[in-house]
Amino acid sequence: MAQSEQQQQHHHHHQPPAKPTQSSNPFNPQMTTSPISVSAPNPSWFSPKRLLVMLCTINMINYVDRGAIASNGVNGSIGICDDSGICSAGSGIQGDFKLSNFQDGVLSSAFMVGLLMASPIFASLAKSHNPFRLIGVGLSVWTFATAGCGSSIDFWTIAICRMLVGVGEASFISLAAPFIDDHAPAPQKTAWLAMFYMCIPTGIAVGYVYGGFVGDNFSWRYAFWGEAFCMLPFAVLAFAMNPLQLKGSDDSNINSCVIVSSDKASRSSPASKSLNQLSRFSQDMKELLRDKVYVVNILGYVSYNFVIGAYSYWGPKAGYSIYRMSNPDLLFGGITIVCGILGTLAGGLILDSVNATINNAFKLLSGATILGAIFCFSAFCVRSLYFFVVLFSMGELLVFATQAPVNYVSLRCVKPSLRPLSMAVSTVSIHIFGDVPSSPLAGILQDHVNNWRVTTLVVTSVLFFASGIWFIGIFISNSDKFNEDGKEEVSTVDRATKKPLFEENTIEGAQDSGEA
Repeated sequence: MAQSEQQQQHHHHHQPPAKPTQSSNPFNPQMTTSPISVSAPNPSWFSPKRLLVMLCTINMINYVDRGAIASNGVNGSIGICDDSGICSAGSGIQGDFKLSNFQDGVLSSAFMVGLLMASPIFASLAKSHNPFRLIGVGLSVWTFATAGCGSSIDFWTIAICRMLVGVGEASFISLAAPFIDDHAPAPQKTAWLAMFYMCIPTGIAVGYVYGGFVGDNFSWRYAFWGEAFCMLPFAVLAFAMNPLQLKGSDDSNINSCVIVSSDKASRSSPASKSLNQLSRFSQDMKELLRDKVYVVNILGYVSYNFVIGAYSYWGPKAGYSIYRMSNPDLLFGGITIVCGILGTLAGGLILDSVNATINNAFKLLSGATILGAIFCFSAFCVRSLYFFVVLFSMGELLVFATQAPVNYVSLRCVKPSLRPLSMAVSTVSIHIFGDVPSSPLAGILQDHVNNWRVTTLVVTSVLFFASGIWFIGIFISNSDKFNEDGKEEVSTVDRATKKPLFEENTIEGAQDSGEA
């Protein structure tokens, strides 16, 4: 009672102006007023749907970059000389920098070094810094690194820039899905995630076309500069707008600043803060890895990505060897793009329609994967190219239906504060243990058996293993932990001082309700 009276006296003696001035201190205790009216705030122009469009566009640009650097127009080829001594000039990055095939391969995967190192760091920082601002930092790094790729002078400069592209991507990959999970309508959460992940195959396909067109008609450097130009407005937007709060992040974040609650906290040394961050990260990792549902989900995802990685790298070559396809790149690329888009959307819509729960997600994951494995396995058994295309397309459609459900489980089986770390560990795991080793391992197998049909059948059989792992998940006790952080109700002082993205003039609203 005494505290409440004191607050009222503060508020009575200091009548707030109609609009807060620059000199007003948002951390002043006088802002701790009686509970604010629950009347609906004036909606901001930036709605949840616009948030989805923004995140999907950023994801699309990111994967356009992946496709562009792999395109013939940007990647190019090294100059060669025929038997008669006539030499042709090289083209693209490989031709300009005279790269070996090994160096060229390093460039295609160099981003992964930055991605794998920075993902856990950004996920950990999301608990003590505003996640929306962290995305802004990441997009800024991505923009400058991509522009640096276009301005590079040799192999090492472009390799370092590609690593920094991965660092920039890390912030977005860890935090975008939790933001969508927070603001998507309850009946459509998985469908919104599906739309986000659908941008992966779409972006890569657009990147192939974009890189080929720009590289052939202008220069491969303009392709990178164009990507940086397209991403720059989103990096600026992430800093210019009122920061969006992420459920489960520390309530002490206001805009891009961290509230210092006491003089002692303000005097803490950088070393002490780093140790606290490291300690918190260690505790979070232990909690994450003790979660049986999460571990089972990621093990299934790693096995699934093992197959997808081998398909994407060796598929065209295997298809040409087995069926003597006239244009295996176009055929495999076309099947992957169409089935990737339709399958990813279908998986999200189906899970929403049957009631999105972790248990139903595991059922969909297991069922779709085993059916997809049967179709893909059968495709590589048949002799007819026509039947192969039909069966493989059906298999890919089913396999890609897992994208939204598997990420839904990763988001919902952990409490909100662990979601960024959950997505980061998921991304790191599926690359380190999935698609990165699958291509060389499949190559080693092919060297031993010298039969692409046998190799593809062995690789495809891993999908049955993935389905079995996800099937186990159905019987593990689980619960949706979306509301388990105990931070869903923001305190009165936070409501008076925070200015969320979807509300405008929150501080003014707090003062007006106090006057009333």
